[in-house]
Amino acid sequence: MDTIKKLLANGQFGAALAQLDEQLPNAEGEERKDALYYSAVALRYLGRLEEAQQRLDKLLDSWSEFGRGHQELGHTMRALGHQETALKAYYQALKLNPALYASWDATARIEAQLGNQRQAELNAEQAQFLQKQPKQVVGALNLFHEGKLYKAERICRAYLQRNPHHIEAMRTLALIGAQLDVLNDAEFLLESVLVLSPEYNRARYDYIKVLQRRQKFTQALEQATLLRHNEPNNPLYKALYANLCSAIDNHDEALTLYDELLCDNVGDVAGVYVAKGHLLKTLGDTEGAVKCYQQAYQLQPMFGDAFWSLANLKTYRFDESEYQRMQTAVTASEARVEDKIHLNFALGKALEQQGTYDQSFKYYQRGNQLKRETSHYKPEVLSQRIEAQIEYFDVNKIARLAQSSIHHMQPTPIFIVGLPRSGSTLIEQILAAHSQIDATLELANIPAIAHELNGRQVNREKALYPDVLDELSKQQIEQLAQRYVDETEVYRGKAPFFTDKMPNNFRHIGLIKQLFPNAKIIDARRNPMDCCWSAYKQLFAEGQEFSYGFDMLADYYRDYLKMMAHWNRVFPGQIYTLIHERLVNTPEAQITELLNYLELDVERACFSPHQNNRSIKTASSEQVRQPISAKGIGQWRNFEKYLSPLQDALGDVLTEWEH
Repeated sequence: MDTIKKLLANGQFGAALAQLDEQLPNAEGEERKDALYYSAVALRYLGRLEEAQQRLDKLLDSWSEFGRGHQELGHTMRALGHQETALKAYYQALKLNPALYASWDATARIEAQLGNQRQAELNAEQAQFLQKQPKQVVGALNLFHEGKLYKAERICRAYLQRNPHHIEAMRTLALIGAQLDVLNDAEFLLESVLVLSPEYNRARYDYIKVLQRRQKFTQALEQATLLRHNEPNNPLYKALYANLCSAIDNHDEALTLYDELLCDNVGDVAGVYVAKGHLLKTLGDTEGAVKCYQQAYQLQPMFGDAFWSLANLKTYRFDESEYQRMQTAVTASEARVEDKIHLNFALGKALEQQGTYDQSFKYYQRGNQLKRETSHYKPEVLSQRIEAQIEYFDVNKIARLAQSSIHHMQPTPIFIVGLPRSGSTLIEQILAAHSQIDATLELANIPAIAHELNGRQVNREKALYPDVLDELSKQQIEQLAQRYVDETEVYRGKAPFFTDKMPNNFRHIGLIKQLFPNAKIIDARRNPMDCCWSAYKQLFAEGQEFSYGFDMLADYYRDYLKMMAHWNRVFPGQIYTLIHERLVNTPEAQITELLNYLELDVERACFSPHQNNRSIKTASSEQVRQPISAKGIGQWRNFEKYLSPLQDALGDVLTEWEH
């Protein structure tokens, strides 16, 4: 495309179009995307506007997330005299890529023509801001928003080597780091930006989002309070503060703020309805949550998250009109990929409820395919990490660690590990009914500590963790343990035990036992087919990228079994395995045995966990508010004719389970 770009830059639009027309019939993937885009540009400059629009329709039908494609549609519609249609296209472009100077400039001019002077001024300010930035930084921002993260990172790092304190370059590199899950780097960069420019509110907003992902909610709330003080009328910052209040269970203030935002009717109102719905769901107000989600899709007909949130209640049944709405939205060319993913999973659930399993599976399959295409997950990396854990934490290493273990800390954590959808929320709900246990949620603190110990690693490099543990002093280990206790305090009361149900912690039991020798470990297990199928049809809010393909699910399940077999060898008798099917079929016997493992008295409230009115933030929230039941067992058989690839991939795992 370099030749095409040169021809366009030199005004040779006819020559560029002729070459592109030759390429298009055989072009695929990114090559076809670029050919459609640049041919539309050439056609617009040649004055062939209707043809340009036709090319753009083809482009955006296949690449609806392409911000520059929507910007070019805006240019074309503006040239045709359709100002309001152009404005809509420009705003869609900016939603996908806020680094597009031409879209900010165009929207400022159109808003001024329409008499919206304040909005015109705001848009013009943003255009001027981008115009002042170095081309390399704006280029990196554009690449970042187009998902070309590593190329954006290279450009940004090269610029920072020459200009080490450039604020926007630092912020851009932090955004790239956050997208690549290098959260400690992102946090440090944004802290540095705020030291150099304390009034840069947008950077503070980004900093808070990183703190949120690192589960540093108390620190994030402090920063959000400062942000609200700086711009009290900014709806984006007010919504962020409300979300943080919700995260730390300050429910009353969160609900008040959500209602204020809805009353003000500014900003992302549909998003606020979904956020309020999530909080009401957490509190057990299913009826209120449903009304919020419905309000959200009424405002934004293609808002996939609103429909998926209804499906994710597990108990909600879509009516015919909602089904038709979803069908229309999922096929709309202007629907974003993220919305299409949510809609496909929601349609899968809706049709499953109707017993239309063939159609249901097609939507689940499409949703998983789309989600997998956006993922950077590599199964071989996890397998390497598992092998590293097994090699490091051998019997001799465990014996040496036991001799130098740190003092017993209060309170004592209870780690519930396993695979997602293995019944861990039910276990947590049972334990939450006990007077000596505080239930929290899926805490990301242990994985965060492991990630930091590993340092910044490219996937092909040998990981530093867990070998790096040899370099830590007893004092450093104690500091990490205390940090975990301090960071999780916001979720706890004063009970002597508390739960942490992050399922992925099964990979870090060696680290956990080094930090907390007296920690309790519960391994939640479920029939592999039920567990894997349930994970496949679940769209997770974050993480669990292995769940969007049968091959990856089977690989992950095997790695999990291999890892847990090792932990049971080196920590004999210290890990309690709880089989979900046994729990739901003989609950009193299984709960009694579980409490005996925890060395706690049996309390009758644990036998009726559905009566506990605590807030629950996982996908199973509505299910565990029902009496313990075996109705979820064997649901995969409704889709059995489609699941032979999963059964084949699991192979001997299924044979061993059945025996």
